[in-house]
Amino acid sequence: MYEIFLALAAGIVVGIFFSFLKLPIPAPPYFSAVMGIFGVYAGGEIYKWIVEHWLTK
Repeated sequence: MYEIFLALAAGIVVGIFFSFLKLPIPAPPYFSAVMGIFGVYAGGEIYKWIVEHWLTK
């Protein structure tokens, strides 16, 4: 849970910094960002499942 709050705090700091400098926020559109993060997580979980069920026998 600590990592979640740390990531949120870092994101807020970066957002404030970029807004202060009047730069575009360095993130993709909302839905694309969420789907990209979900894809990375799902890929990691699928890899673990493949290793556990197919490669350890």
